[in-house]
Amino acid sequence: MKALRDLLFVLFPRFCAGCKKPLYTHEHVICTFCLMRLPRAKLTNTADNALERLFWGTAAPEMVTAFLKMSRKGMVHHCIHALKYNRRPEVGRKLGILFGEELRTSQRWPAIDLIVPVPLHPAKEKERGYNQSLHIAMGISESLRIPVSANLLTKRRYTHTQTKKSRSQRRDNVDNVFHINRNKLPPGCTSILLVDDVITTGATLEACILLLKKNTSCKIYAAALAVPTK
Repeated sequence: MKALRDLLFVLFPRFCAGCKKPLYTHEHVICTFCLMRLPRAKLTNTADNALERLFWGTAAPEMVTAFLKMSRKGMVHHCIHALKYNRRPEVGRKLGILFGEELRTSQRWPAIDLIVPVPLHPAKEKERGYNQSLHIAMGISESLRIPVSANLLTKRRYTHTQTKKSRSQRRDNVDNVFHINRNKLPPGCTSILLVDDVITTGATLEACILLLKKNTSCKIYAAALAVPTK
């Protein structure tokens, strides 16, 4: 059996999404060393944290958090890149599960009724093969035992990358981009957790939050897998 596993590794090598080194047979997606060194953002149990202040006076969600700190070319950056551009949706699922455990054990965060990923435009999703935020949401769902709605929100206008845009440019870029399918909201839903991959200026999340608040009576919470460090 060991010989077969060794042969499979030679034919189909597996690499850690964080450090890009080969994984041992008992490791999955991210190696044990990288899992132990994940740079936690430590925002989930902090009221009025930096991300929540980002939305003051605008969308004003109930709470906002991020799971990991992302430095340029660091471990988390490698994971996000693998998730978005190297066709490794399992990275989002794995980190989403860990993120969900943090939310589940938090004494600050309340129970949530529904998890909603930030949508991709159909053309972008077809190009990428999946919506990375959906896989993060599925991982969180696995830990929290809360359903995910992949089609409550849709993106109806294709937008170009936000990477080099200012906050005002990002707002303009996502203005009137998203659409809500109100018939997809489950009866009795009172709280929604909106999930994205990375929060930078918060413009994309802000647009989704405002749309949900305008069209539902739900309390809106927001969470991203990572937040860039300066």
